[in-house]
Amino acid sequence: MKCPFCGHSEDKVLDTRVQKDDGIRRRRECLSCKSRYSTLETVIVSYPFVIKKDGRREPFNKEKLLRGLSYACNKRPVATASLDAIVERIASWVITRGEGEISARVIGRRVMNELKQLDDVAYVRFASVYKTFKDVQDFVEKLEGDELIDMIDSSGPQLSLTTQLQPLLKPQEIKKETDNEKTIKGTRSPDPIPN
Repeated sequence: MKCPFCGHSEDKVLDTRVQKDDGIRRRRECLSCKSRYSTLETVIVSYPFVIKKDGRREPFNKEKLLRGLSYACNKRPVATASLDAIVERIASWVITRGEGEISARVIGRRVMNELKQLDDVAYVRFASVYKTFKDVQDFVEKLEGDELIDMIDSSGPQLSLTTQLQPLLKPQEIKKETDNEKTIKGTRSPDPIPN
């Protein structure tokens, strides 16, 4: 380590502290000019390459992962610290795999597992962007295959997406509705209420 003031290469360490992000801060004193300065030591991590759907390879990027999670959690009651924790867990998981390359599909599944535990809406948002769908039926089929459909609450009055919709009114009721609309349209008072 060279002194930033005089360029001398010898110094002594006065103080060492471990930082929150696992870095090490050292307070040093130059043996030549007696100036003091601080250094920060961090571990340089070599992340694997991510194999995209189209076959391209790009380095794993924590900021890109955080950006995707932020979009999925937009306007949701999710703390930024929770998203940072997910990014750190996934990044350490990617490193501990010990592989030089990892598929984006594998990372996407891991992200979906994390989001499923964090927020249901963010989970469905991420799944709808992560997986490409042609239409609603394709969306439902792929989600059923991944067991994502379990989130949908079937106890409430919801229409099924997988079956054809049944008419809500019987033909007799439809005729009554259209007859009522005709009489309602013609029953307007000729003299509006005066000011």
